[in-house]
Amino acid sequence: MRSIHSRPAHVENRRQAGNWEGDLIIGSSQRSAIVTLVERKTRFTLLLRLSDDHSATTVANALITAYARLPLPLRRTLTWDQGNEMFQHPRIEKATGLRIYFADPHSPWQRGTNENTNGLIRQYFPKGTDLNVWSQDQLDDVCDELNDRPRSCLNDRSPRAAMQRLGHRIHTSTIRDVH
Repeated sequence: MRSIHSRPAHVENRRQAGNWEGDLIIGSSQRSAIVTLVERKTRFTLLLRLSDDHSATTVANALITAYARLPLPLRRTLTWDQGNEMFQHPRIEKATGLRIYFADPHSPWQRGTNENTNGLIRQYFPKGTDLNVWSQDQLDDVCDELNDRPRSCLNDRSPRAAMQRLGHRIHTSTIRDVH
């Protein structure tokens, strides 16, 4: 595993797009999950529905499929916690070109953008919710709301506007069929 402490400084200072933070939000009885991805510079959010389970293979397949549909300049790094769901990180890196970094154990602040975004997402999917009842279309609708919401950290631009300003027109349907 590549430690967050070896992550390049340009990722920390948010000068370029393509550096992501990711996590899982887990549903009731740990039987359902959604992958949450947020781009550090623009705060652009993607949600991936995991319909079967949240094993390392399922998560890897979802990440590989989603990142394959993004432009190469948006596939630089991914920072994640040390959960077992990322056991196949070498396969993800090989298939996507991402460099994956892992936060220290019990250090959610090292992925603060994702933790904040997960808090926003939990407004739609409270803890204890069966996440399997939500379709990818519904997750895309939540992404659209979050990506169109102005943020003070972006000078009152929305994540979508910030991404477009960088020349990238990403639609949440870009990741459609990630199941």
